[in-house]
Amino acid sequence: MPTVKPGTIQATITGTIAVLLAAACWALSGIFVKLIMVDDQVSSLTLAFWRDTAAFVVFLILAVGTECKGLAIRRSDWPVIAGMGVSLGVFHVALNLGFRLNGAAITTIQQAAMPAIVLVVARMVWKEPLTGLKIFSLIIIAMGTVLVSGLISAGAPEVSVASIAVGFLVPALYAGWSLFGKSLRSGYSAVVTLAWAFGIAALILLPCQLFTGSLLPPPVPAIAYLWFGGLIGISTVFAFFVFTFALGRLEAGIASILAMSEIAFAVFYAHLFLGETLALIEIAGALVVVAGVILLLAPGVSTKAIRPYPHR
Repeated sequence: MPTVKPGTIQATITGTIAVLLAAACWALSGIFVKLIMVDDQVSSLTLAFWRDTAAFVVFLILAVGTECKGLAIRRSDWPVIAGMGVSLGVFHVALNLGFRLNGAAITTIQQAAMPAIVLVVARMVWKEPLTGLKIFSLIIIAMGTVLVSGLISAGAPEVSVASIAVGFLVPALYAGWSLFGKSLRSGYSAVVTLAWAFGIAALILLPCQLFTGSLLPPPVPAIAYLWFGGLIGISTVFAFFVFTFALGRLEAGIASILAMSEIAFAVFYAHLFLGETLALIEIAGALVVVAGVILLLAPGVSTKAIRPYPHR
């Protein structure tokens, strides 16, 4: 199979299509989660545990089958890998709660605030420059997040303290995963890193299953296993590999901007499959968040701190 040279028109077109495909697959996460949890037979905690466990098994098999260097991790990197796993496990619990409380479309939009959090922490930890344009971007991303999260319309009966809290927790945990990924030294393949991260995520969620009443999967309709297979196969494993393929053909900043199309896909899917609709103020908030992220990734603005690390 002929290779595509990065930087060419063919590479740009191929990479763009790959990112859009990855975004379309990621956006299905909320749909799959909502369909699995539709009858309240599966808790957010249970679903997060089994999602991370299944993803760990898949990435472990891929790593064993494709990596000649094996699964070894340097001793000094174990705290970082552990941090990635813990933040990933808790993130998936919060994400499931977000899909339940706020809906698939709004929760996906809220995730887009992650780069702003990463940028602030990168300034504090790695002393990365915080320019005027970056500060302006942070402000408008924060404004958009507030609009989407329902704080402005807090008097509405459907908005609760829990839904608002989860709305801010989702991008914070997403940022935690990305920051640990940024701290990890080079030399590891993506499948090895993800195998360990998902394995640790499943491990830290395992004791929590005692609070759900059983360590076994709950009895669910057969169709729920189909949705779960889609969540793992399409929205986790396949989307990750497609996006990784795209990063070999596009700049990380361009790929990040294109990945914002996940919001459009999520809103479309949520309306088509779940009947969710966004209020005018929420649509405005979504546009503000996207504009802020695009400003962060504009030419001349460092993208080192906010390069996406696929995880969903």
